[in-house]
Amino acid sequence: MPNQVALSLFWRTFFLIALLLASGVFAWTQTFRALEFEPRATQSAAQIATLVKLARAALLSTDGINRVALVKGISNQESLKLKPREPGDKWEAYDGDRVSRAIADQLRSQLGTDTVVASSVNGAAGLWIGFSIEKDSYWLQIDLIREGPMAWNTITLWVSMALLATVLGSAAIARLINQPLKELSFAASRIREGEYDSRLDENTLTSEIRQVNMGFNRMARELAKVEQDRAVMLAGISHDLRTPLARLRLEAEMSVQDDEAKANMAMDIDQLDAIIDKFMDYARPGDNKMMPVHLSSVVDREMAAFRDTRQIRITSRVAIDTKVMADDTELGRVLQNLFENARRYGRSPDTGVARVLVSYARTGPWVILTVRDFGQGANPNKLQQLTTPFFRGDAARTAATGAGLGLAIVEKAVQRMGGTFEITNAADGGFMAHIRLKKAP
Repeated sequence: MPNQVALSLFWRTFFLIALLLASGVFAWTQTFRALEFEPRATQSAAQIATLVKLARAALLSTDGINRVALVKGISNQESLKLKPREPGDKWEAYDGDRVSRAIADQLRSQLGTDTVVASSVNGAAGLWIGFSIEKDSYWLQIDLIREGPMAWNTITLWVSMALLATVLGSAAIARLINQPLKELSFAASRIREGEYDSRLDENTLTSEIRQVNMGFNRMARELAKVEQDRAVMLAGISHDLRTPLARLRLEAEMSVQDDEAKANMAMDIDQLDAIIDKFMDYARPGDNKMMPVHLSSVVDREMAAFRDTRQIRITSRVAIDTKVMADDTELGRVLQNLFENARRYGRSPDTGVARVLVSYARTGPWVILTVRDFGQGANPNKLQQLTTPFFRGDAARTAATGAGLGLAIVEKAVQRMGGTFEITNAADGGFMAHIRLKKAP
């Protein structure tokens, strides 16, 4: 399966809320611009038309001599200039943007269709209004204080502040929404690790979260009760079975005269006792005490228990200075099961002896311990099922004695110590088990 980009629920909620709020800010900005555009153009056009009408009225109320003086007097003003319009004047239309075109249209509608609205006359920039009085034509230049650049700066500032508030608000809302789910995920991970005392707040204000927390707490209590009952039941089974087994051994030794039959009966009783131990090991709770452990010492100790060289020969290549974070007893139980698995199923077809090699490798903060035999290996199609409780790999192994729990016990014990367990077939034949544990400081 190709790798897919996965977002946590927090970031997914954050991006959706941020997108929603940012879209709202953009929509309100566009709405403000649309609503503000027409009134601004109308107001500007009305002010300009008033000035033009005043100038026209002043020119109409004076005779020819005084009109020239009036034109000169108005031209001396800073923000308002009036000059005759010549036939050779060159001008550019006042239509640079939507606002300019709207103002020009409003002025023509109020002053007449023959009104000329220009943005420059003979190279002089400004707002020029061309109008006629009787046979004379004039240009009125107005220094219009427009709010375009200043308004856009203000809008940009406010939109930026709104977007920043949107981002911060989205993060706060997403965190508030996802906090109960994060607590639920953390509690579920503790349940998975066997800590059934995890409890969630049942007094939260959100009704849905409160119902989920109450259901989770009920589930945790039920699981704790089931685990307690299971431990009591297994302890009772172990006690109740071992008592008659001990009596059977004693009675067999006292009543059976045939030494071979007595030995076979004792062997069967030992096998039943070993199977009970396997069940107890698999059901053992996760109460390991992690501490630095010398890996080579544990390997050598468990190797010493398999002294019959006619069945198994173990070689260790683990350095004496290699230490891992583990439980000494649990790690010994892991190696014991792997060596026993090799003794039973990893024997060479030629010699009938199981050769086992124990090696290690350091990879970053981890130490990988490898236990390999040189037997026939396992069926590749059933390799991943070998850690399933009570599963047997093939017909030959089905005929072997045991409970089918050895590798399942190993995997569970390694997981309790915070490591990982993998099994595979060696390229040149044989079965390999890889145990990855944290390196001790």
